[in-house]
Amino acid sequence: MSARSRDLPRRSCLSTPGSNERFLAKAPTVTADMTFLDLEDSVAPLEKEAARAKVVDAIRNLPWDDRVLCVRINAWDTQWTYGDVIEVVGHAGERLDEVMLPKVQSAAEVVALDLLLSQVEEVHGLPVGHIGIEAQIETTRGLINVEEICAASPRLETIIFGPADFAASMEMPVLTGGVQIPEYPGDHFNYVFSKILMAGRANGLQVIDGPYLYVRDNEGLRDFAQRTRVLGYDGKWALTPDQAAVLNEVYSPTQEQFDRAWKILDAYRKATEEDRAGAVMFGDEMIDEASRKMATKFVVRGERAGLTRSPAQAD
Repeated sequence: MSARSRDLPRRSCLSTPGSNERFLAKAPTVTADMTFLDLEDSVAPLEKEAARAKVVDAIRNLPWDDRVLCVRINAWDTQWTYGDVIEVVGHAGERLDEVMLPKVQSAAEVVALDLLLSQVEEVHGLPVGHIGIEAQIETTRGLINVEEICAASPRLETIIFGPADFAASMEMPVLTGGVQIPEYPGDHFNYVFSKILMAGRANGLQVIDGPYLYVRDNEGLRDFAQRTRVLGYDGKWALTPDQAAVLNEVYSPTQEQFDRAWKILDAYRKATEEDRAGAVMFGDEMIDEASRKMATKFVVRGERAGLTRSPAQAD
């Protein structure tokens, strides 16, 4: 795994077509936690090989600040996968944090990518294990095998849900993926979201939702993103700068929540270390070890988002 990027925030994950030089040049100016340069679905088949050099040039020469930087390669069932890895990872240098593998159907596909990355790293003088892996679950077979996929390699940093390809794999009667279906009495992806989340968390991975395709409907994006935020997802794909701004807000704790989490930790520390009590009243609420765990997660997520404790609360 990339030691630098594993624990960085991924509230907003900006998708950037690897064949479009104008979009590549703009990507570093977008306030996103993570940017991935795409060689897969957003690149036409006749442009895929030429896009590799454009992506390498962008990685090496554009000002990426400290965000997570990733390249989405093509899936193993295409003719481009090994060339994407050899040419891009081999020439991009150490600034590249990760590669994203789409349409993962089995743990073996992750293992194969891990082995190929090790060879490329060794040949090009990169630290072996430097490049992390992000895996996309986009098919019914991938969902069935998601537990094994999430445990397949120490390089894995995130697991991602791909709603459009998944809807096609399930033969859902929809023409737009990643949006709400009004005719369904509930959230048609709730089981899928939950299954991927549990598999990811059980293996220490960040868990990311895929794109919301109505790119001019920011309120719709905000509403849909709340579904995975409440479940515990770390972030979601952004297709535009405006979407990135919305997601940075949705997947961050508020200052009030962040400060309250710290106060819970303070109260529980005092109860256990000074008073030697296992539980204590916190206002009208009884808090205990489970409360500490929940508060700690809020603090970690807030710190990832750049929050600091309000001065009055820290006194």
